[in-house]
Amino acid sequence: MATPSSSAHRSTAWPLALVYVALAVYASLYPFAEWRDQGVLPWDYLTAPLPKYWSGFDVAINLVGYAPLGFLLALAAFRSGQRERALWLAVGSSFALSATMEALQSYLPARVPSHVDLALNTLGGLLGASLAWLLDRAGALARWGRWRNRWFHGNARGPLALLALWPLALLFPPAVPLGLGQVMERVEAELARLLDDTPFLDWLPVRDIELQPLVPSAELLCVVFGALAPILLGYSVLRTLGQRVVTMLAVLLVGLGVSTLSAALSYGPEHAWAWLTLPVQVGFLGALLLGLALLPVPRRTCAALALLVLAISLSLLNQAPTSAYFAQTLQTWEQGRFIRFHGLAQWLGWLWPYAALVAVVARLSAREPG
Repeated sequence: MATPSSSAHRSTAWPLALVYVALAVYASLYPFAEWRDQGVLPWDYLTAPLPKYWSGFDVAINLVGYAPLGFLLALAAFRSGQRERALWLAVGSSFALSATMEALQSYLPARVPSHVDLALNTLGGLLGASLAWLLDRAGALARWGRWRNRWFHGNARGPLALLALWPLALLFPPAVPLGLGQVMERVEAELARLLDDTPFLDWLPVRDIELQPLVPSAELLCVVFGALAPILLGYSVLRTLGQRVVTMLAVLLVGLGVSTLSAALSYGPEHAWAWLTLPVQVGFLGALLLGLALLPVPRRTCAALALLVLAISLSLLNQAPTSAYFAQTLQTWEQGRFIRFHGLAQWLGWLWPYAALVAVVARLSAREPG
């Protein structure tokens, strides 16, 4: 029998579970405003009477909402060789997180803490962990491990987690298609707001001219680099040329599909393809051709190229302003039906390229196994 140390793996489920914890915190505490002491203890909800009003949707969302967290935590524990503690870890973590969120909701007038929600969240974590246990008993996790070892080289959990999160980052509509990480204009505005009426405001750099919109050629480059970044990230951990071809085509198709879905949700189904202008079409074609040309390039060189592509893309995007149409779309997400997911999706879109930079630098600084 293999010992835990010999069977342990660095699982992609760990970083994905951390991201899901951020999602649970965001969904539980949104809108993060009007915090105040309401004269009740944080744990009083544990002995409160049953809620008078509830719906099937509330039950379902609390039950299903924590199931992925339990699944990811149990999966990560199984893959790390902690089989005996997997269920306890997943269920206990789900309970602890839910109990903390319900306690914090006692300071938010817009939220109502409930022991029913705590029970449903914990049960959801148990259901997710039980699914992971069943998959492990059926041998599915072992088969996944063998498939992963055939496809990916070395410690690939960082790049794999980023590739899994890339479609979610694209779901919030960027100002330029596939152009993630455009934060400079908002950072400058937020700093100016925070430093207003202080002597430090004069320390902020003053632009000689206003930010100018991207010309079509620059927009084309942003699309090319926006698609090449995840492609090269995949190339840096894949083993064979055939696997690289499959990954490149998958990235391009997912980028096309998610961008279309985002446009349909933001502007209406009749405008689902309005984002696919001529520069964007040429950009997708350019990414395809460059992806094919880079197929035989070594893994570490692909990681270095990904670093260069990300740096150039971020430089181009952050020298341009967001468009008026984008600001209008932002209001749709912030005030309309996407209010629950606006913050998380937007933060993913802002931070994904910078997290990718960290992952690529870590990969370049690590020793390549034989």
